Amino acid sequence: MRITECREDDVELLDRHLPSPDGPFRHARSYARHLDRSGTLLVAWRDGGTASAPGDADRLPVGSCEVRWQGCEAPEVRWAHPDCPEIRGLGLWPEVPRAESAGTALVGAAERVVRERGHAAVGLGVEKNNPRAEALYRHLGYEPSVAYLFCWSYEDADGVAHQVADACTFMVKRLRDTAP
Repeated sequence: MRITECREDDVELLDRHLPSPDGPFRHARSYARHLDRSGTLLVAWRDGGTASAPGDADRLPVGSCEVRWQGCEAPEVRWAHPDCPEIRGLGLWPEVPRAESAGTALVGAAERVVRERGHAAVGLGVEKNNPRAEALYRHLGYEPSVAYLFCWSYEDADGVAHQVADACTFMVKRLRDTAP
């Protein structure tokens, strides 16, 4: 498995293989933030390739995530962690075996990107009804910090708008010591 920053040619393939309930343009929106440098979109590829490279048509994206440099949008999280980038939108292709550890690899790659930009910490939100994810993040060194509601909306295939509020916990990991 190889993890790369997303390229324009990868976006359609991501939407096809990693669909999202918030609509078919989630990766395009993430890629737009990638281009304006307010986010960094990372893609995990099976066999170490990218779909847009010659001869790689049989290689598949197995996951993606985005680093949001402004941090979490929830006011209570921003107040508690004003300069903390957020790893967001971690998605894995359903057919990828857990043994491949694509999620762990993506989180590790996101942490490296955040560290390279000089940040002392990184955070992520986990839904309260997802104890497996919370256990994984704790194992990776994240500590629970702030409870918040992640509010989002999407339009389904029939054009019906949906409003969603997920109860979440923002978890934070220290990446380096800030003491002199």
